[in-house]
Amino acid sequence: MNILIIHQSVTDTFAALLTLMTALVDVDGTRMSFDSGYDQFVCRMWLTRNPLWVFLSTSTYGIFLMTLERYLSITYPIWYHNNVRTTCMSSVTLLRAPSTVPDRHCE
Repeated sequence: MNILIIHQSVTDTFAALLTLMTALVDVDGTRMSFDSGYDQFVCRMWLTRNPLWVFLSTSTYGIFLMTLERYLSITYPIWYHNNVRTTCMSSVTLLRAPSTVPDRHCE
């Protein structure tokens, strides 16, 4: 259970920092070129806000996973003690991290 709480804390911290940076930093995408690697990176990562949505969706799945883990531990305590490992549950949350947010600004 502790690893799930630590995972949730780290995920929420990064989501909060990215939300703050998104609100404070405004990047004008009108002068970007397709030849520059930096411009492509900014376009695909910053203008689409992909990292922000990855951390927000991972946070949501982490809360769901903690709720499910607590439900199983209370409802089926013996089965939970014998079969469930929280490190496996945390790795399931990390597998959800890659998101499929389209990069509509870079076309």
